[in-house]
Amino acid sequence: MPSSRDLLARLVAFPTVSRNSNLALIEFVRDYLQGLGVACELDYNAERSKANLYASIGPSDRGGVLLSGHSDVVPTDGQAWTVPPFALSERDGKLYGRGTADMKGFIACVLAAVPRFLAQPLRLPLHLAFSYDEEVGCLGVRSLLSKLQQRPNPPALCIIGEPTELKPVLGHKGKLAMRCQVQGAACHSAYAPQGVNAIEYAARLINRLGEIGQRLTALERQDARFDPPYSTVQTGLIQGGRALNIVPAECQFDFEVRALPSDDPQQVAEELRAYAETELLPRMRACSASSAIDLQPLSAYPGLATEPHSEAAELLALLAGSRDFATVAFGTEGGLFHQAGIATVICGPGSMAQGHKPDEFVSQQQLDGCDAMLVRLADWLREHA
Repeated sequence: MPSSRDLLARLVAFPTVSRNSNLALIEFVRDYLQGLGVACELDYNAERSKANLYASIGPSDRGGVLLSGHSDVVPTDGQAWTVPPFALSERDGKLYGRGTADMKGFIACVLAAVPRFLAQPLRLPLHLAFSYDEEVGCLGVRSLLSKLQQRPNPPALCIIGEPTELKPVLGHKGKLAMRCQVQGAACHSAYAPQGVNAIEYAARLINRLGEIGQRLTALERQDARFDPPYSTVQTGLIQGGRALNIVPAECQFDFEVRALPSDDPQQVAEELRAYAETELLPRMRACSASSAIDLQPLSAYPGLATEPHSEAAELLALLAGSRDFATVAFGTEGGLFHQAGIATVICGPGSMAQGHKPDEFVSQQQLDGCDAMLVRLADWLREHA
C-alpha cells in the first residue's frame, strides 16, 4: 500500500486553490477508498463544481471518532517559490509543496492508515470527512454537518488535523469578517461642506472600531490560554475617492473580529451599526438624504474551547502522548463541529508557521509521527467500547 509520503505527492499535485474545483482530488480519494472496499458519499455544492467526501469504517450503531481535513489550499500567486508549488519536492528531510502542512499532510496520513483500520475489528467506528472551501470561510463543511446531524448515530468525537506539530490543541478564536460601505455625496472640493465625505465618515467608523478593540483588551476580559489573550478588531482593506478635488461619495472598508470563544463578535458589528445609525447618519442625511452606511457579513466561524477533562481531550492526550494542551491563533472548522454537538480537538503534522508561505513544507518526521498517532487511534477504537 502507498505510504503517507506517496499519497502526499499525489494530493499536492492537485492545485486545489479555493477558487478552483476540488473534484479531481476528491474523486482520487473516493477511488482510493472504494478500491479498499470503503463506501464514500460525496456532498456537492450548488454548482456541482466542488464536493465534500464522507466515509465510515466499522460498526454503524454508535458514534465513534471523525478525522476531518479540508482539501483546499491558499493561492501561490505573487509568492517567490524556489520549488514547484504543486509537485512534491524533498530536501533535508522536508517535503515541500502547497498544502503539505495545511493540510494535505494529515489527509495523506489518514489515507495511508485506512488499511490498518480495516484490518482491526473496530468496536467504535472511524469516520473520514474531507471538505472544500475551508480557507475562504469554512463553507463546505456546513452542508456536511447539516447532514451528519440527521444521522441516527453521528460521530461523537472529532479530530481536526490542522498543523499543530502534533501537539494537542483544544481551542482557537472565532472570526467575523464584515464589509462596510459608506455612501456620501460628491461635490467640488472647493465647496466641501456642501458634500458628504464618505472617506471621512468611514474614518470615524474605523476609529470607533479601534475604541471597541481597546476595550476588549481589559484585563477582566482576557483569557491567558490564547495569544493574544483578548479578542481583537482590525481593519484590513479600504478604498474610496476618485480625485483629490472631488469630495468622495463612496468609501468601502473590510474589518475582522478575532474573538475569544467567550466573546460574541456580532456585538462589535452591532455596536458599530448603532453608532452609525444614531450619530453619523443623521449628520450625513442632513446634507444629503441619500447618504447610507451598510454593513454586510463576509464570513464567520465560531471559536472552540474544549474542556481539558472531556472525553475528547483525554483521547487526544493519549494519541499525542501529552497533556500539555494548547490553543492556536488560526481558525478551524472545529467550532462548527462543536456547535453541531460533536466534541472537537485539533492535532496534526506540520506547523502553521510554514502554512500560506512560499516553499511551504512538512517534515518527514512529522508525517511519521502522525502515522504513529493513527496507529494508536486504531488500537483505541479496537479496545474502546
